[in-house]
Amino acid sequence: MRIVMIGSGYVGLVSGACFADFGHDVVCVDKDDAKVGKLQAGGIPIYEPGLDALVAKNVAAGRLSFTTDLAGPVGEADVVFIGVGTPTRRGDGHADLSYVHGAAREIAAALKRFTVVVTKSTVPVGTGDEVERIIRETNPDADFAVASNPEFLREGAAIEDFKRPDRIVVGIEDERAREPMEAVYRPLYLNKSPVMFTSRRTSELIKYAANAFLAMKITFINEVADLCEKVGADVQEVSRGIGLDNRIGGKFLHAGPGYGGSCFPKDTLALVKTAQDHDSPLRLIETTVAVNDTRKRAMARKVVAALDGDVRGKTVAILGLTFKPNTDDMREAPSISIIQALQDAGATIRAYDPEGMAAARPMLGDVTYTRSAYDAADGAAAVVIVTEWDAFRALDLHRLKATMESPVMVDLRNIYSAAQVERAGLRYVSVGRPTAEQPAKS
Repeated sequence: MRIVMIGSGYVGLVSGACFADFGHDVVCVDKDDAKVGKLQAGGIPIYEPGLDALVAKNVAAGRLSFTTDLAGPVGEADVVFIGVGTPTRRGDGHADLSYVHGAAREIAAALKRFTVVVTKSTVPVGTGDEVERIIRETNPDADFAVASNPEFLREGAAIEDFKRPDRIVVGIEDERAREPMEAVYRPLYLNKSPVMFTSRRTSELIKYAANAFLAMKITFINEVADLCEKVGADVQEVSRGIGLDNRIGGKFLHAGPGYGGSCFPKDTLALVKTAQDHDSPLRLIETTVAVNDTRKRAMARKVVAALDGDVRGKTVAILGLTFKPNTDDMREAPSISIIQALQDAGATIRAYDPEGMAAARPMLGDVTYTRSAYDAADGAAAVVIVTEWDAFRALDLHRLKATMESPVMVDLRNIYSAAQVERAGLRYVSVGRPTAEQPAKS
C-alpha cells in the first residue's frame, strides 16, 4: 500500500514508522521545514523509546521518507491519513480543527484517483462529515472515501501499542473504504488483532469515550486517596482490592497528582463541549475535568504542609517534569501547576528530569535545572517526586538525605514504602497512605 501521513508529530511519526515496518510504502508530510530536515538527517524530534531505531531501519529500507511536499505523494497514494494536531481552541474549550480542515483542502486539490482519506487525529463527532464536505467542495471531481481510524497509543509504549493493539477501530460510510483499510492493517489482522468496523461517527466517539473513561478512573482513585488520608486507609490496597474485580480492572487506579499529557486534558474538555452543544451533558466528565484541574495545585499545598505550612525562602527539589515517564512531553504536566503554586508561595525550585528539561524550559520560569536527582536535592528543604521515572525508583536515600537542608520527601507517585524512606532518616509524605508511624487503622 502507498500511504501518506499528513503530520509528522507524535501520532503521525509513530504511525508512519510502524506502517512502514509492516512493509507499506509511507511518506510522512509536514509543513515544518526544520522538523522534516531533522528527520531527513536521521534525527527524531520527539522522545519515544525505540522510535529512532524503527525510523532508521525503515528509511534505510526505502519504505519511509519525509517531505514538505504534499501534492506529489497524495496524488499517488492509496490511503492518506490526517495526523495533525487538534489542540484545545483558545477561549471555548472546543477542539481546534483548523489544521484538520486545512489538510483536507490541500488533500482535495492533490487527489488524482480513488483514495481513502482517514482521520487519525482525535476529532469530535461529525468531523469526518466536515472533511468529506470540504474535499467535495474544493474538488467536485475527486474520487475518494473518508474514514475514521482513531489512535490508541500510550506515550512511552506507542510502538508496542501500535503493533499489538487491544483493538483497531475503523469508521466508514462508503464500503469502498473497507478493502483498503483491511489491507493497511492486514499484518495485524493476521495476528488476530481485533478489527472493528463501525459507522464513522461511532468511531469518532469511541476514541473520546475511551479517554474520558480512563481519565474518570484516574480522578476517582485520586478522590479515594484523599478519603484514605482522612480515615487512615491505604489507597494502594484499596486499588488492588477493587482492581482484582475483573469488571473494574487494576489499570489507571494509581493515585497521584492528576492526569496530564496531550490527550486526556484536551479530549475530556472537547467531549464535554460536544455533549453540551448537543444538549446531552456528561456530568461525570464535567466533574472529572473540574476535579483534575484543582488537584495539581492541591499537591503543591501538600508539599507546603509537609514543610510546616511555609515554603517561603526554602528550596524545593522537583524530581520529574514530564506528565509521565518515558516521554519528553510537557503538555498539561502536573509539574507545571505544582511548580507555579510553590513559586507563588515563595519557594525556590531546583528540578531534574531524564528527558523533559529542554521542553520544560520555555514553560517554566526561574527554575534551576540540574544534572541529577542528587544535584537537585542539594540544599533542598524537601524532595518531591512528581513523575515516576525508573531512575527515581532506587535512589540512594542516605546520600539524598546527606545533601538536603531538611530531610523531607513528598512522594506524589507512591513509588516508595514509608518504612523504607523513614529508615533512611527522611520524613515521608505520600498520597492516600499512612506513614510508618501512623499505620492503617484496623
